[in-house]
Amino acid sequence: MSNAILALLSLLPIISVAVFLVMLRWPASRAMPICYIVAVLLALMVWQVPFLRVMAASINGLIDAIELIYIIFGAILLLNTLQESGAIRSIRKGFSDITPDRRIQVIIIAWLFGSFIEGSAGFGTPAAVAVPLMVGLGFPAMAAVVSGMIIQSTPVSFGALGTPMLTGVFTGLEGDADVAVFAQSMGMEHIELVSFIAAKVAFIHAIAGTFIPLILVSVMTQFFGSKKTFIEGLKVWKFALFAAFSMTIPYALVARYLGPEFPSLFGGLIGLAIVVTAARKGFLMPKDDEIWHFSERSEWDSHWVGQFEIEEERVDSPAMSLVKAWMPYAIVAALLIATRLPQLPFLSMLRGDAATLTISDIFGTSLGQSVQPFYSPAALFITVSIITFFIHGMNGSAYVNAWKTSGKTMLSAGAALVFTVPMVQVFLNSNGGAAGYQQMPIELAEGVAALAGNAWPFFSTFIGGLGAFVAGSNTVSNMMFSLFQFGVGERIGADPTWIVALQAVGGAAGNTICVHNVVAASAVVGLVGREGEVIRKTLMVFIYYALFTGSVGYGIIATANGSMFNIGYIISALIILSAVAIIIRYGVSSEPSLTS
Repeated sequence: MSNAILALLSLLPIISVAVFLVMLRWPASRAMPICYIVAVLLALMVWQVPFLRVMAASINGLIDAIELIYIIFGAILLLNTLQESGAIRSIRKGFSDITPDRRIQVIIIAWLFGSFIEGSAGFGTPAAVAVPLMVGLGFPAMAAVVSGMIIQSTPVSFGALGTPMLTGVFTGLEGDADVAVFAQSMGMEHIELVSFIAAKVAFIHAIAGTFIPLILVSVMTQFFGSKKTFIEGLKVWKFALFAAFSMTIPYALVARYLGPEFPSLFGGLIGLAIVVTAARKGFLMPKDDEIWHFSERSEWDSHWVGQFEIEEERVDSPAMSLVKAWMPYAIVAALLIATRLPQLPFLSMLRGDAATLTISDIFGTSLGQSVQPFYSPAALFITVSIITFFIHGMNGSAYVNAWKTSGKTMLSAGAALVFTVPMVQVFLNSNGGAAGYQQMPIELAEGVAALAGNAWPFFSTFIGGLGAFVAGSNTVSNMMFSLFQFGVGERIGADPTWIVALQAVGGAAGNTICVHNVVAASAVVGLVGREGEVIRKTLMVFIYYALFTGSVGYGIIATANGSMFNIGYIISALIILSAVAIIIRYGVSSEPSLTS
């Protein structure tokens, strides 16, 4: 069978997701079972994968789904605990004291706090922390989920202390003779090569990430404002760019000089310190008569609202200091860092043999799964919830109610995830069949590469994004495609480290549209059945990110090959000039007065 036909067949599970979930607007609980069946039929009938291997892959997916549901429960429990204790009211007031403007709030919470949490824990944890926090502050659930997904781009390549690079790219390239020869020619060990690539990843991300806070607020005002216009978001363009640079500059410097572990963590933390301090002093903030709010709750579209309800006032709860209210989130951040740093003993304790449940050789195949329940962010969320019971002086009935409500909300996510994640595992484990084909994502990438030729840098980010879209992980996408991308780079005469860097960048951007991350984030705030609508709103963000970074990468590679004036730089310049023109036309001319 030709590469083109195999590529088209490999695309069918993804097309089915697009058709049923995005175009027909089916809820994930209805769409994903069909997508799972499509993947299974392809694996059995075209790839001729043994039935037991397909079932083993499905069991692998079910185990992953249970882990996700576990994390969702922990995140919901922590939010419900803070709601019952009265902390959410104090946190809401604290943000209002900085500014009641929702545009500024979403930049601080989603972009900066979310980047910090991504750098600490990764694997969708920002959605489990920042999204419910925004709902707790009075954001529509849909707006919170969309915002949480949009920022799942720039910080993701260095999430969980650099795991997408140190595990994803490292493992993806490890053991290949051509990679070893290339590294030796550069005078580098394998880990040094990965760090070298990571610096390039951060450089590309810093360019595209400059506009993410501005896109974030523009999307929010376009879809969730009473006037339904992106112009209201553009009015805070100075603050948005200031917040972007406050994160991306330290982020890029840390990647260059300290390595891949800390760019997102330090970038988010330094950005928070700079931006919150500046905001408290009124720097670049809109004046009182230009404050932007969501419309009254009674005017919200019904599909914006999740099952989780926030009470505007809690007259029965005592007043709580801001420090005490934020203490659970501070503990979450501290524990995330403490349990992820290899220099501390907790990482080996939580991931050691005694704390790991291993299921190997499922149905006699090579597939298996290891579960580390105490290392999961869920265990951390539950632990902090229990701590909160004591430090907030909660009564027993309120805390029991938090557990009951969380359990009910968690169950609603199960129907979608028990088919979404098994579909992904069947798609990824479709090799080893009698037909002799490679796994579906590799066959798809091979088909695209054959068509693209020297234009491959434009496509490399989209392939990385595709891997994250189906796998739900930048790390898995990098493991799957890094060696393939390296080989394509060598075949077209490009510096392969730039091609692998584009893979990692695209894989990060793919998290903005990743199906099971959207399902999980939606479930945390009870927004079940609207997953396709979230993806429709974040799809253009992914296209922007993949196209812009692919163009930058093409321009850099073409310049190294002697072509200073090339289509990559032209497209990049057009994107930047278009952004500047839009800001001047709609942001500057209709901009509120700003204090300085």
